[in-house]
Amino acid sequence: MLDVRRMQVLRAVVASGSVTAAAGHLGYTPSAVSQQIAVLEKEAGIALLERFGRGVRPTAAGRLLTEHAALIGRQVAEAETALADLRAGRTGQVSVRYFATAGADLVAPALARFRTEHPGVRVDLRIADGPPDEETDLTLLVRPPGGPETSGDGLRLVPLVDDPYRAVLPRGHRLADRRGAVDLVDLAAEAWVGSERPGPCLDAVLGACAAAGFSPDIAVECEEYATAQGFVAAGLGISLIPLMGLGSRHPNVVVRKVRGPEPVRAIHAAVRESSLALPAVRDLLTALQEVRTGGVTRSGPSR
Repeated sequence: MLDVRRMQVLRAVVASGSVTAAAGHLGYTPSAVSQQIAVLEKEAGIALLERFGRGVRPTAAGRLLTEHAALIGRQVAEAETALADLRAGRTGQVSVRYFATAGADLVAPALARFRTEHPGVRVDLRIADGPPDEETDLTLLVRPPGGPETSGDGLRLVPLVDDPYRAVLPRGHRLADRRGAVDLVDLAAEAWVGSERPGPCLDAVLGACAAAGFSPDIAVECEEYATAQGFVAAGLGISLIPLMGLGSRHPNVVVRKVRGPEPVRAIHAAVRESSLALPAVRDLLTALQEVRTGGVTRSGPSR
């Protein structure tokens, strides 16, 4: 196989017209240049240079390899420029997966800021409700508060925001006119409209109810927040819905804070450790960490 570096030495010799001049340009000794050319000729299986006056000139094979060496040199220079742009965050692609209720309050403002800072970086943004896949740089998910910061599959778990749950009551409910927060235990005897599918979000609700000393009586199962509000408005029960899931509120429901305890789902970014080497990924993560959403508080300090 032809050695690319020796081809560039040949190119320098042909361009300068002599081994001595090429050695001066390359910072080598003339004997080192001659040795490199001799090895390249052995690799090529044909003479590449011939004497011409006090210097040398390329043979037909030498001209052919010199042309290819010039092409390779340009391609390497282009690759170095492209790599520098990628390292600096000027180009490239970042793949992001998020769940629906994190879109408007968290992802949208962070992405708007990111695009002003990195206009040349493409963001592959898709909704995905599940664990991170191997090709995704950053995935938003819900984790238990205070969990580990790393996992065994090359992911770093970065806390973003705490999203507290609110009590959603039908208008005319006995607690609808109460000022301040509703005690969770006061909802123990109610029929409940379940707003979560099994998983960490539902675990946050059930864990808070258990801490208050009861298990909710889920009369209606629903896995979509807007539909859950409709069931509540119809008087079929009360519900707990996270604040980020209450962007559009049904006109016939009342929303109240909850205490004793307040259920909270902790939203994290799962970032591939290898992707953190890219400035674009780090800057998008920073933008997500620094977003302030209405009523949602940061779960911890920036990392």
